[in-house]
Amino acid sequence: MTIGINRPEARNAVNQKTAAMLLQAFNSFEDDTSLTVAVLHGIGGNFCAGYDLKELAHNPTSIKSEQDVTKGPGPMGPSRIKFSKPVIAAVSGYAVAGGLELSLLADLRVVEQSAVFGVFCRRFGVPLIDGGTVRLPRLIGLSRALDLILTGRPVSAQEAYEFGLANRIVPNGQALQCAMELAKQISIFPQKCMHGDRNSAYYSVFDATSFTEAMQFEFDTGVQVILKESVPGAKKFSLGEGRGGKL
Repeated sequence: MTIGINRPEARNAVNQKTAAMLLQAFNSFEDDTSLTVAVLHGIGGNFCAGYDLKELAHNPTSIKSEQDVTKGPGPMGPSRIKFSKPVIAAVSGYAVAGGLELSLLADLRVVEQSAVFGVFCRRFGVPLIDGGTVRLPRLIGLSRALDLILTGRPVSAQEAYEFGLANRIVPNGQALQCAMELAKQISIFPQKCMHGDRNSAYYSVFDATSFTEAMQFEFDTGVQVILKESVPGAKKFSLGEGRGGKL
């Protein structure tokens, strides 16, 4: 499933209407069991320039979100969702401020060579309230995250790759295509096993209070798929499938 932000005249800055549409699209993805991976991208050359500050300036009440993060959406829409399935961000142009935060929702970021990340909202006194201060330090480490958060400086695709913020760098104009190819590759794997490993990785980073608790969650999650997918997979291997590193 592809989800495109379509406000190119505003570098895909998100207003209240767009936030609601993004939330609806991602809820549909979550609810549809036939969909395995979502690809989020921006239409018209930019991923997302954050929340629409022009709308905020003229209508200070435009940011309407539930203050209890467990009960409603964030200002950018889907930022409070814990996805049960993989999401890939295809990043072109600017992914800044709230747009950076949207990119952090994804498991993987496929980034074009000319793309720019950054906490550009720093210069205007707009806080990160869509998970930026939560997800970014976990992805790239506290020191590097604070560099971005405190300075608001632009970060190139190459530096983002060196940080671990970008997973792939691709030629300009090819992020969406490459992200869709990656999504297809992920979709062919046994899904229960992949979801279990993915969930365990997130649990160990965000929820586990100890190494032992994380290890227990990993085992309890993994053991459930052995009969359903591991044994059939082992039988395929014994028949010669997938050997030599072939997918």
